[in-house]
Amino acid sequence: MSNTLPRTQLQLHSLVTPEGELHLSLAETPLAAPGSDEVVIRVEASPINPSDLGGLFAGANWAEFESVGTPAAPALRGRVPAASMPALRPRIGERLVVGNESAGVVVATGDSPEAQALLGKTVALNGGEMYQQFRTLKAKHCLVLRDGDRPADGASSFVNPLTSQAMVEVMRMEGHKALVHTAAASNLGQMLNRICIADGVDLVNVVRRPEQVAMLRAQGAKWVVDTSAPDFEAELLAAITATGATLAFDAIGGGELASQLLTAMERAASASATEYSRYGSATHKQVYIYGGLDRSPTILNRAYGMSWGVNGWLLTPFLQRAGVEVAERLRARVAAELTTTFASHYTDEITLAEMLDPGNIAQYAKYSTGRKFLVNPALVR
Repeated sequence: MSNTLPRTQLQLHSLVTPEGELHLSLAETPLAAPGSDEVVIRVEASPINPSDLGGLFAGANWAEFESVGTPAAPALRGRVPAASMPALRPRIGERLVVGNESAGVVVATGDSPEAQALLGKTVALNGGEMYQQFRTLKAKHCLVLRDGDRPADGASSFVNPLTSQAMVEVMRMEGHKALVHTAAASNLGQMLNRICIADGVDLVNVVRRPEQVAMLRAQGAKWVVDTSAPDFEAELLAAITATGATLAFDAIGGGELASQLLTAMERAASASATEYSRYGSATHKQVYIYGGLDRSPTILNRAYGMSWGVNGWLLTPFLQRAGVEVAERLRARVAAELTTTFASHYTDEITLAEMLDPGNIAQYAKYSTGRKFLVNPALVR
């Protein structure tokens, strides 16, 4: 392994123009030498998470993208909704490199001992700008993988593993005894299920199809309810009553699901009431919306008293509030259980150029449970 670097590299750019057009393209850009405390990683595995698509597509409808490139230099053009443009003002005219996390091999370092110690190591990293062939960042921000772990094993070491652990941390910090999670058959949901089983935490898994119920139960989940079942609300109430869950993390966002969760929590809390209160139970019920698989409005049918909350929730602000000690503890568990508790499974591996293939976009932009794409920028075909 040496410090020799190519002069240029390929990056996937996402650009919003002042006229409201979205341009997606590959660009060859200069590759600078690392600073003293920096390393250069050859990116070999980067997942496509739902959180990546917001930055990549900027709200444009992927089904209406127009191909404006060539097979050798693919490029796409789309239209950003006018209502989205004010929120995008800071990025208008800027060519963004998207991708929250990745893993790869350190191929060059600065001259600090901390950086040089990582030369040749396989590391996981986050911090954005991962959809490119090489990523330069400070050595201290790398998570060194164990001997034998592949870049694909560490590609999803941050977003899903830290989010799933953080959900349990929030439950404990806020004094809840159990929790509910929607889109529970996802990679993140399966991680959370394994964490809760290992830690003795009651978890109500909410899924959307019967086969997902079977899958999670085969993985040891006790409480799994299916939103497509005719008795969904009754099954949800039974699960929440049995677990005492008063906290939910909702990846769906739109529609009435958050309201259904709060209603079931209220009915469970009120079942043992000895006297009537016009304000409902005094038990606080909380739903955190952390995703937007359903982009329609969130509908709240207020049938759950006055002690409740619906808030947005993101991992990074939580970690900032929780502090360095908590963040390091969560990271340490990820490193120790990377191929067990926090294992991710991918169904497709594509190149940077193949990210711009309309057929691939039609698959990875669907948020389909059970189909997850891994980008390998080092792969050329």
